[in-house]
Amino acid sequence: MDQGGTARGLSWLPDVYDIGFTLTLSEGLTPYEPLRRVGAEERHIVPLIRAAARELLLRREEDHISDLDFLDREDEAAAARLTHGGFLPAPPRTIVRAGSVADWAYALEEIHWHAGTRLAELSRRGRAFCVDSNAKGFTRVEFARHAELLSSFEPGLPHLASGVPAEEALGFVHHGGEPGHLSFLRFLEGALGLDIPWEETESELPSAAFT
Repeated sequence: MDQGGTARGLSWLPDVYDIGFTLTLSEGLTPYEPLRRVGAEERHIVPLIRAAARELLLRREEDHISDLDFLDREDEAAAARLTHGGFLPAPPRTIVRAGSVADWAYALEEIHWHAGTRLAELSRRGRAFCVDSNAKGFTRVEFARHAELLSSFEPGLPHLASGVPAEEALGFVHHGGEPGHLSFLRFLEGALGLDIPWEETESELPSAAFT
């Protein structure tokens, strides 16, 4: 989806990541720190554009690596880095790509999720959020602070919540009228003043593969 370089904030994510996405936000971290905190080794982190990560996720193990559009078939060193990092030969279950805006690090995943399972660890320096949304419209939001998971909920479905209610922990109330994931992303835009430019997430970001 070509946003023309104009998409700002956070609420563009559902349109671009239309097969599902997980956005994890961590206060006070650099881009590499979320990757290390969710289990990546520094030597296995590889810079990837979003199109390359998506291609690696969706390929079949029997496909030859020469079929990868982003990889120069003459670049043996790049192929070796991807193999050493767990991106090849079998498709990883998920790829976490990380960047930063203001005092926040963000991690993006498509199809499956991993970073959100370590949310308490990601919140040791302050707050952390995980928004997990799939193509069927299911959205789960979790909030942690100072290494403690405080709240877990699906916007608009309070009976599925656990921990501190969202309105008490965050001041968030879903009034309907738009999908829950979009409502919460708009809330975060305003509450945190966060702006993740679409074009930045399409470019190279530090990335780690998880099986």
